[in-house]
Parts: sequence; structure tokens; C-alpha cells
Amino acid sequence: MSKLGNLGARLHRGEIGYDFVKNRKIWYGLSILITIVAIAGLAVRGLNMGIEFQGGAVFNTPKNTSVSVSQAEQYAEEASGHDAIVQQLGDGSMRIQVAGIDTGAANQIKSTLADDLKIDSEQINAELVGPSWGEQIANKAWQGLGIFMVLVVIYLAIAFEWRMAVAAFVALIHDITITVGIYALVGFEVTPGTVIGLLTILGYSLYDTVVVFDSLKEQTKDLTKQTRWTYSDVANRSINSTLVRSINTTVVALLPVAGLLFIGGGVLGAGMLNDISLSLFVGLAAGAYSSIFIATPLVADLKEREPAMKALKKRVLAKRAQSAAQGGPEAHDEETYADEPEDAAPAVVGPRNQPASRTRGRGRPSGKRR
Repeated sequence: MSKLGNLGARLHRGEIGYDFVKNRKIWYGLSILITIVAIAGLAVRGLNMGIEFQGGAVFNTPKNTSVSVSQAEQYAEEASGHDAIVQQLGDGSMRIQVAGIDTGAANQIKSTLADDLKIDSEQINAELVGPSWGEQIANKAWQGLGIFMVLVVIYLAIAFEWRMAVAAFVALIHDITITVGIYALVGFEVTPGTVIGLLTILGYSLYDTVVVFDSLKEQTKDLTKQTRWTYSDVANRSINSTLVRSINTTVVALLPVAGLLFIGGGVLGAGMLNDISLSLFVGLAAGAYSSIFIATPLVADLKEREPAMKALKKRVLAKRAQSAAQGGPEAHDEETYADEPEDAAPAVVGPRNQPASRTRGRGRPSGKRR
């Protein structure tokens, strides 16, 4: 078995683990800081909305246009009086995008561009986009997001409980805010592809969170019938038992997206890939982070405010203190509590366990028949 596979097996069995829930205030603080930076970037810089949302015109030049991208951008801005975005395509043609202009002025801009680029105006293909179309797209996106959120909360409240639904909702808002804030800080153009990427990452983030919640639900059955584990202990174990799986899933998902973003958009210059690949890359990473560091610790916080869980925690801590005073092993060292009486003696996991063969027969006859 590989080292990673062995690590995952030990995490799943509870032999080792990191206390994510205990350090939840650190993760909350880090998330709040990142969220504040994202909101500040959104407020100061705003989103660079694409032509699909603002309206305008797109001019496609013929192949092997002799001017450079910077020159074409200068010509387009002088002809239109607005900022222009110019992309060099693979066949040598250019895509000149001018947002926020009156579509009636497109013909004049087209003629001026043809004169500046020293080509026939008939060779320039103009595509006009009205602002009403972009407004419809934006409204549909908001409607889809709202419906998705409502359905998610209802489903999780029914399948699990309302506390998990609240935690998942907070994690989704966390992921969206960070992704949108990164778009504002980087200045990438927001297009319908960006909206598609945002809706995609919501599904991924929810999937990763539900995996941990399902493990937590299974391990907290009849939790109050024992005195070895608090709810936070079991929540922490649920995170650790699915940790390697979450990391593997995230890495496998991020690799092709990173190829689109850094190779396709950065090296090859396919700028149209950036709008969807950046949202996927940031969203996938934020979704994996929130499912581990935000959603499950938040569920533990909410759950341990219940009177039953408060009483359980009090009993567990009292028993651990008693065990420590008697010099025995700590009660939370036991691997499982299922189907065992409340006053059963806790077992010890790890190197402190002694094989049965070493203790068999001590203090009593050997067991040989005479």
C-alpha cells in the first residue's frame, strides 16, 4: 500500500488525526479575512462585466491582420470613445470587443477601424449585442442561484437536519463571495461562461460537504448513550476519515482546470478560456476548504448548543478527568462507542495496545488438560 493510502486508512480508522474542530476559530478568522478582502475588492474595483451584460459590438478582422494587438486596441478606443478589448486568435485574426456603445454607431466604428487597419470594411464581421439580452441573462442567473440555494437548504434539512443545512448554506455563500471577489481583484471579464462556472462549483462544494455530513450522521447515532465522545470529537473524526478522499477528489478536479487556466489562457493566449476556468479553479479550491474547515466545525458549534449535547459534553469531560486522576487511559482514546455499555472500560488505540498473546494465561494455570 502506498504511503498516501496507508495514511488514509489510518485516518479512517481513527488511529491518527488532526483536530480541525478544536482550531475552528483559526479557520473562521482566516475565512473572515479572505471574505473581507474579496468584498473590498468587489466594492473598490467592481466586476469587469463582459459585452454580453453591457451590450456593445464585437468586430472580427480577417486572418493575418498586420497590426499588433496594442495598435488595434488604440484604434478601436479612438474610433468608439470607449475601452476596447482585443484578442489575437490562433489563425492570426483579431477579436475586437467594445462594450457600452450604441449599436447604431457600430457601422461608423466599423468603417473607421477598416481605414485604420488598412483593410476593406466588408472584411470585418460585426456582431451586435443589445444590453437587454445581457440583463435577461443576469436575471436568469440570479433566479437560478436563488432556486438552487432554497432547494439545497430544504433537501439538507430533510435528509440531515436544519443545522447542517445552515452550515452548508454558509459554506456556499463563502465560496461564491471568494470567487466573485477574486474576479474583481484580478479583473477578468465576467461572461455567461463565468456564470456557468459559478453554478458548477456550487454543486461540487455541496457534494464534498454532504460526504462529510453523511459520515457525521452515521457516527452520531445514539451518541448520548455513551460517555466517551462529545459531538465535536465525532465531527472531527468524520473530517479526518474523509480527508484523503476529499484531497484526492479536489486535486484530480483541479488538474484539468489548471491546464485550461494557466496553459490554455496564459501560455496559448486563449483568453476566452479564462472566464470559466478561473471561476472553476478558485471555486473548487474554496469548496474543498469550506467543507473541511467551515461547514463541519460550524455544525459542531450549533449542535453543542443543544441541552442534550451540553450534558453529554459535561459527562464526557468529567469521566476523562476521573480517568486521568486514576492514571488510566483517556476515555476518548477508544476507537468506537457503538453497541457498548456506558460504563465499559475504554480501550487504548495505537502502540499502547498489547497483543492478546502476551497477556493470555497470566496469573492462572496454563490451561493444559491433565
